[in-house]
Amino acid sequence: MKHRYLPVTEQDRKEMLETIGIDSVEELFADVPESIRFKGTLQVSPAQSEPELLKTMRRLAAKNADTDQYTSFLGAGLYDHHIPVTIQHVISRSEFYTAYTPYQPEISQGELQAIFEFQSYICELTGMAVANASMYDGATALAEAGSLSAMATRRRQLIVSRAIHPEARQIVHTYAKGLGLKVKEIKTDGGTTDLADLAAAVNDQTAAVLIQSPNFFGCVEDLAAVEPIIHAAGGLLVVSSNPLALGLLQAPGKLGADLVVGDAQPLGIPSALGGPTCGYFSASEKWMRKMPGRIVGQTVDKQGKRGFVLTLQAREQHIRREKATSNICSNQALLALCASVYLTTMGKQGLQDVARLNVQKAHYAAKQLSQLNGVEQAFTAPFFNEFVLKLADGTDIAQLNRQLLDKGFIGGYDLGRDYPELGGHLLIAVTEQRTRAEIEQFAASLGELL
Repeated sequence: MKHRYLPVTEQDRKEMLETIGIDSVEELFADVPESIRFKGTLQVSPAQSEPELLKTMRRLAAKNADTDQYTSFLGAGLYDHHIPVTIQHVISRSEFYTAYTPYQPEISQGELQAIFEFQSYICELTGMAVANASMYDGATALAEAGSLSAMATRRRQLIVSRAIHPEARQIVHTYAKGLGLKVKEIKTDGGTTDLADLAAAVNDQTAAVLIQSPNFFGCVEDLAAVEPIIHAAGGLLVVSSNPLALGLLQAPGKLGADLVVGDAQPLGIPSALGGPTCGYFSASEKWMRKMPGRIVGQTVDKQGKRGFVLTLQAREQHIRREKATSNICSNQALLALCASVYLTTMGKQGLQDVARLNVQKAHYAAKQLSQLNGVEQAFTAPFFNEFVLKLADGTDIAQLNRQLLDKGFIGGYDLGRDYPELGGHLLIAVTEQRTRAEIEQFAASLGELL
């Protein structure tokens, strides 16, 4: 056997070819014209020994500008938050990191309880009646909420704020195309959703208004003002929210939201150079039977002892496909566990303290940076831990970020990439990880470069 990790022997190959009635592997591709077959040598590196390969991979990994080596002021959906060491300890236990689908409750009680605790935490944070076992990420959760809204109301239009994360909006558009839904985007005014434009767009065909608070610009939306606009038209209010911010902000469920979704990454999940993350999805009791994904419920056994089972699984693996609310067949159990351990470790007061630190440090940074020549704060709306800076006309933000990297800083997000009208605007994130000295050093470096 040439490759011990690819256990297909020549005898195996021969028997498989004989079974399907051909003489060679090449015959499998007989339908592919010779003219389009690749005849050269693939441009890949030659085979390496294990030590050589490890050196190569370490060298490649060292090219990444990670938050271990650099001080990060980049957010835009993924944040450099403190991760308690207890999280890695718990999720490294084999009964958790090897768990997959807990279909057999009699042998999955630990995993099911962990998911149940996650659901309970999400309900408490969002002010909603029920939450599922998690989604793939926050963007997927938002798109699923739009899908549920259309199905529940039997309407074909989704109203989406342009202050929602651009990537999440793209995913909503992708879902909508497959479902035959129309998506109308609402402009922003001063960093938040333009309520006049929103009110003009909502009609009796609107299934839901999708809004993010704090939004992509870091600004807190006036959900109490949005709620009557959509409910008067008979649609649903879908809110995407940073769960850490809910340690301070009023729960969206208390402000009239029908569905509350988001990404749990701020709750003890590493940014990991882009993911994976863990989405959460919560709903009022009226819509719980239409929720995507799986839900863990609490029950008792014949002896009256507490136990946990999968319940209300409105997905295509369990009921007729035409009645399924989603094709999401799984959940991010291990990353949901990270969030649960984080919230358990921090506690109610700890979560509030961390959220408050984010607000205080971000506001201190905004004050320091807006005092620089050629820099001003773009919006006056209240913000959580992100804010937008308007730089002097003609500033090349891509070059500026490269120069900041040379000084040891991961700079902010160039909003001109997604909002042409915001060219020359920089989105800055400041979490509890940033010290006063780091903020002041960043301000000094930015001032020098500008």
